[in-house]
Amino acid sequence: MGKKPQSIYICQGCGYQAPKWMGRCPDCGQWNSLVETVMHPSKGHRENISCAEPQAINQIIIHPEIRIQTGIAEFDRILGGGVVSGSLVLIGGEPGIGKSTLVLQVLNQLAERRLKALYITGEESLQQIKMRASRLQISSDHLYVLTATCIEDCFRKIEELKPDIMAVDSIQTMYTEDLSSTPGTVGQIREVSAKLMAFGKTSQTPIFLIGHVTKEGAIAGPKVLEHLVDTVLYFEGDSNHIYRILRSVKNRYGSTNEIGVFEMRDKGLEEVGNPSRLFLQERPEGASGSVVIPCLEGTRPLLLEVQALVGASSFGVPRRTCIGIDPHRVSLLVAILGKRLGLELGDQDIFVNVTGGLRLEEPASDLGIVSALLSSFLNRPVDMDMVIFGEVGLAGEVRGVSQPELRIKEAARLGFTKCIVSKNSLAKSPSAFDMEILEVGSVQELYENLFMGSS
Repeated sequence: MGKKPQSIYICQGCGYQAPKWMGRCPDCGQWNSLVETVMHPSKGHRENISCAEPQAINQIIIHPEIRIQTGIAEFDRILGGGVVSGSLVLIGGEPGIGKSTLVLQVLNQLAERRLKALYITGEESLQQIKMRASRLQISSDHLYVLTATCIEDCFRKIEELKPDIMAVDSIQTMYTEDLSSTPGTVGQIREVSAKLMAFGKTSQTPIFLIGHVTKEGAIAGPKVLEHLVDTVLYFEGDSNHIYRILRSVKNRYGSTNEIGVFEMRDKGLEEVGNPSRLFLQERPEGASGSVVIPCLEGTRPLLLEVQALVGASSFGVPRRTCIGIDPHRVSLLVAILGKRLGLELGDQDIFVNVTGGLRLEEPASDLGIVSALLSSFLNRPVDMDMVIFGEVGLAGEVRGVSQPELRIKEAARLGFTKCIVSKNSLAKSPSAFDMEILEVGSVQELYENLFMGSS
């Protein structure tokens, strides 16, 4: 008689396994997150194990990567130049932000090139997919749609169709018959993803997975799903606004710092070729607290507007609100201004916003944020034709950042004529650039260059 299936309890937040149910997970601390999962007994030790022989590393033959161009330049660049054969790509984001729309557009682009594409959905009916396709003006004889939630049933249809590329929307709706737990649990997501990964690697079929996110903004699953796939892409931005940012946070075939900018229209997502001009087109003229910062997102230079609002607090505790930037970084810069310049902003309400929906992560934005805070506090606008960038240390010194020439070149291309950078950060002479370069070594020098020379 075979062994009976064994039940264990798996936490849906962190994957912790326990032999019996507990109200609170001892690993991550979540309440009522342990779900019973039936684990089928193993079939015993395999006597015949097929495994490749170990090879010396200098004898391994490298095959060139086979990339498939989707025809959407922003999407191809995020992936590192196109879709790699056999890759597993996870796309996450909030509901309604455009995940399914983008994947459907990508499959349609490939189907137009006579590649057989399969869209598997477990959330919508065929009629709903057809309505969306009609809105996106998608009509291809090589794009197939399958509604199913059992992965074994999907594989039977896949063997008949033999698609060149496929997508699963969403991975949380799929389940395998090997487990008795409900779809969306950690065990189901892990097993279904593993089966899809094995199929993609053996058949060299690229697979897109669409994943839901939790309230904290992470892929529901949890991190075990991100470890399995080759590439993880996150949609950023507000679903109520038309601009979408697609960011790569993991990529085995390219850079993890790339972003793509899209605009949501009636006919789907359209790529934005010049996002810097887009982010600056509604910049107010002559307004204090507005500064343009040239930042780097992967290999792409972007010009972003940072707005600061500093005013007397009406409450006992001053408010600090930061959108698109780390609030702890802003508090640190405020403390530097108080210590090195004698400008006490501790009793002021401070609001900082990065326009366009992007998030500033690199320290090169420090000098621009300091300039915006000073401009708003003094109610003195910064020159509209000026860009500012540099890292600020705790001693008030201004440090250099990576690739300053690339940032300056992008600013000059968009018509800016002045730039403030750190001293000795440029490999070339300041006169070699097509704009006026002001070099500063401290926040004191920044203050003198911006506000002491003008009335």
